[in-house]
Amino acid sequence: MSEQPLRIVVLVKQVPDTANVTGDAMKDDGTINRAALPAVFNPEDLNALEEALRVRDRCGGRVTVVTMGPPSAAQVLREALFRGADEVVLLSDRAFAGADTLATSYALARAVERLGRTDLVLCGRQAIDGDTAQVGPQTAEKLGLPQITGVVRIDEIEPEPVGGWVTATRLVEDGTETLRTPLPALLTVTGEANEPRPPSVKLVMTYKDAVAEALPDYDDSYLDPDSDEAEVCLMTHGGRRVCRARIVQWDAAAIEAERDLVGLRGSPTRVKKIDSVVLTAGEARLVEPTDDGVRALVRELIEEHILG
Repeated sequence: MSEQPLRIVVLVKQVPDTANVTGDAMKDDGTINRAALPAVFNPEDLNALEEALRVRDRCGGRVTVVTMGPPSAAQVLREALFRGADEVVLLSDRAFAGADTLATSYALARAVERLGRTDLVLCGRQAIDGDTAQVGPQTAEKLGLPQITGVVRIDEIEPEPVGGWVTATRLVEDGTETLRTPLPALLTVTGEANEPRPPSVKLVMTYKDAVAEALPDYDDSYLDPDSDEAEVCLMTHGGRRVCRARIVQWDAAAIEAERDLVGLRGSPTRVKKIDSVVLTAGEARLVEPTDDGVRALVRELIEEHILG
């Protein structure tokens, strides 16, 4: 086992709740009216957090959660703290606005580097608002890390004083495959991986009023239970002392990001046109539930070149 505590970073996102779309969800120009949709914790990012917490419960160490967004995105960090995250960081700056996946992954990679030594980076496979599944792999590339995508289970992890490895099972088209990669590494996690734990009542009471604090100079000594700066707020069943975390807020300068690589400036993706598609009822025809009725339907579909 490693002489140093395992360091796990989880990348999460606050997204519009696309499961509760109403008629007000779209603006006249065809873009999403985010104000009309409640914001939620991206579902597969919650699975990634749960996987990180399970690894920490087995191996010890620290789970740090990072998100990028407006000040209101601090809510997903509070939710991460409710579930047991040790440390949370909010990347919030007007300079980050309008970021596509390339600019987002750059900012997230800079934040991970700012945190220092990291053994494992976890994130959801994709976000429900974009469904690109690009941010995780792009962040791995920028960090120079090996990656395993579509993970449904972390089978084994062995951090060592020098090196180490993680074994994970991932979804593929025809089933699953199990891969091993050296640490540090990045894994993207799917919704099939686990059932996220509920928030802890004790931690909800501890963090329900927590607000983000601009702390550009990274100093995590307050997370050491033996430090004079620490405030132990909880003892786990395993006897681990949990220190009260802060919601650390960093801007572009704090992560030493190049201005031309973040936000709209750093986003080569351009939306040229948006069409608002409205589905309406069309012609319907009743097909008799008999062998002759089905055969007639199949013949018609073949003649119309719908079936080949």
